[in-house]
Amino acid sequence: MTNLKSTAELLLRVIPFSSAVNALPEASSWKLEAFSRGGGVQLTIENVSKRYGGGNWALRDFSLQLGPGVLGLLGPNGAGKTTLMSILATITRATEGRVSWNGTDLAAQPDALRATLGYLPQDFGVYPNLNAVEFLEYLAAVKGLDAAASRRRVDELLRLVNLADVRKRPLGSYSGGMKQRIGIAQALLHDPQLLIVDEPTAGLDPEERVRFRNLLSELSGERIIILSTHIVSDVEATATDIALISQGMLVAHASPETLLQRVEGRVWEWVLPSAELNAARQRYLISNTARRSDGVHARVLGDAPPDGAQRVAPNLEDAYLYCLSQYRAGATA
Repeated sequence: MTNLKSTAELLLRVIPFSSAVNALPEASSWKLEAFSRGGGVQLTIENVSKRYGGGNWALRDFSLQLGPGVLGLLGPNGAGKTTLMSILATITRATEGRVSWNGTDLAAQPDALRATLGYLPQDFGVYPNLNAVEFLEYLAAVKGLDAAASRRRVDELLRLVNLADVRKRPLGSYSGGMKQRIGIAQALLHDPQLLIVDEPTAGLDPEERVRFRNLLSELSGERIIILSTHIVSDVEATATDIALISQGMLVAHASPETLLQRVEGRVWEWVLPSAELNAARQRYLISNTARRSDGVHARVLGDAPPDGAQRVAPNLEDAYLYCLSQYRAGATA
């Protein structure tokens, strides 16, 4: 109950009743696919910093400019991703810097974004005794949506997230992946232009994770989607751009192809006895290992490979770890 109360209060803060009603399109114009509302949308983050009590900086001088597409915000736990998502969702205020939506400063006019924002926070609570229809209709009422139009919207969204067949089952009986899909459905109730999902696949099994990634890909188009995660494979299949964050700082912002080019020629496969693996980790940056009949196959990152290592094509996990290691080396130099 506490989780749902927190979720409802969070949603009310993000989308006030009056803003949602004023921004509500005619029911006939509601579409599941993203569409342009008079030109491309733009989210601008300028030198944003956030300091909490005790002088701890969760973000420092973070800048990005985003247009339509899927941004994968990738970084280790504690890097500042959730803090940034809270600022973008107008829940938390930045200590320094500016965030603007289509040129409007959100610190001065947060409602400019709230009426077109869909948000799935990291901790999303549900009423276990409500079914999917009851829950979504409740949240539609919380957001101030017209009752008749919202019923049609709920039907469409349940089909979109592949939950129409279990629409009458209590949410308490849903798997983690099904609850996440309900979370996406509530975030899409008013067809947002900006969709923010924070660590959406944490705790999901592999099949549910794949379904969730496919759903995000289908939703991209003329809207901006920000996927915050520490799981590389989540962004590999969906992101059109990737922002790497570490210790509250932007490490890199580029397309997946550009990030892969940065590590091209610096990835090696090395076969070594399993007894030597721990020592190898002390000497080299190893992104992955696989135990096979001829020994441990290790992926080594760097300009100077071990003897006998063979150059291989990089993947996004290699690029992520290489960029982070280079940033940390520079930060401590």
